[in-house]
Amino acid sequence: MNATMLTYIYGTPDALAKIVREYPENLLPLKNALAGKPVKRMMLLATGSSYNAALCARSYFEETFGILVDLKEPDYFTYYERIDPATSLVLAISQSGKSASTLAAMQKVQAAGLPVFCLTADPASAAAQAADGVLDLNTGIEQVGFVTRGFSATVLNLLLIALLIAESQGTVSRAAAAAERDALHTLAAALPTVIEKSEAFIRQHRAAWLAASRYVAIGYGALLGVAKEAETKLTETVRLPASGVELEAYMHGPYLEANRSHLLFFIEHQKNTRLRALRDYMRPYVSEVFTMTLESDEPAENTLSLGIPSNHPFSTLQLIVPFQLLSFHLAALRGVDLNIRIFDDFDQVLKSKV
Repeated sequence: MNATMLTYIYGTPDALAKIVREYPENLLPLKNALAGKPVKRMMLLATGSSYNAALCARSYFEETFGILVDLKEPDYFTYYERIDPATSLVLAISQSGKSASTLAAMQKVQAAGLPVFCLTADPASAAAQAADGVLDLNTGIEQVGFVTRGFSATVLNLLLIALLIAESQGTVSRAAAAAERDALHTLAAALPTVIEKSEAFIRQHRAAWLAASRYVAIGYGALLGVAKEAETKLTETVRLPASGVELEAYMHGPYLEANRSHLLFFIEHQKNTRLRALRDYMRPYVSEVFTMTLESDEPAENTLSLGIPSNHPFSTLQLIVPFQLLSFHLAALRGVDLNIRIFDDFDQVLKSKV
């Protein structure tokens, strides 16, 4: 039987547990390269789901450990931006390792005399071969075009890289870093419960998913990455308009497009009064509002309360799951056969991948 999105979503808990378990060997090339070299500012090159994953992890680098991160869209960076001279580490993220724009951005960085590490699911890919060091996502190549397990694996690897850098620089003690990794392992073990709760929630609200003509996911902080990946997955699979918007940004214009055919998702870590105030205000103007949260204080019908505590960046690994599952199931409900490839010559004509 061929693998589907669902196959990879169900396999994510084991895949993430393996990544945490094997991180010392898997990230050894980076650890060796960092020996005695402080990292105060780094650059991440990423596009698509890889960019969304970096959004999920960036605050862990910056807010938790004080490592400044320049997150760059590769094509814009290649033609219109300069490299900050304080940059001491560059990491290109490409799950397939085939992104032509990422390759071009890597070449620009290398021409400036900076080495580039590549985080990828395919160590034999073009991006990996062009890199100065390769970090394997440690999940194998995802054979479905709509990545789910690979997205979560990218977030987790970035979180572990942040920990590795912080520990190598003495920003965090060895014991504290071990406790963080234990928390990630515990989170991976809890994901089957997250999947079960999410599946039940999706079944319960089947009519609401089908009634909407546009989906909007709203998040804040690291959860902006979840909102943007929700946009990506829903657009790719359901093939209806979708957007992922930062909480305050939504209040500065996008709310004006809301109408009775729109469905809004509000994504929160812990109880966020600003987010809930916006949710309650928008409720009369759209078809439905839903809240995805780790809080368990509001057992409302339209709230998916995962109720598994974790810190803000780590929570992204849980809160992406409902959107991954919804993308798969809603595509099926709407009669979209994800096994049928569309725009099959797109990469060949546009040369977006090598």
